[in-house]
Amino acid sequence: MPTKVKEFNDYRAKMNDKILASDNKVIKRIFNLDTNAFKEGHLPVKTKELLGLVASAVLRCDDCVQYHLESAMKNGVSKAEMLETMSIANLIGGTIVIPHLRKALEYWELLEEEQNI
Repeated sequence: MPTKVKEFNDYRAKMNDKILASDNKVIKRIFNLDTNAFKEGHLPVKTKELLGLVASAVLRCDDCVQYHLESAMKNGVSKAEMLETMSIANLIGGTIVIPHLRKALEYWELLEEEQNI
């Protein structure tokens, strides 16, 4: 039975393939810019993922939050670091971000289960 994490990743990959198959130059450039922006640079990838997590939470994009949570975990972010990052997102975004904090914590726990943490 597919998990919520697998379903999210499968859907994301399927739709990204369809979007990129449209051969739209602007969309391809945006995707490429996003990919390159999160590569190692003056800031470590871990830091960039946490910045992406804050921005995504403040913008209230649960898909983006899930993506950055998974990438953050893969780059060594601890649960305590993730929660501190989300506390900053809640401070910046206000109480309207609290439902996204709940979903973020739920998704983080699913990621932990998948990795047997």
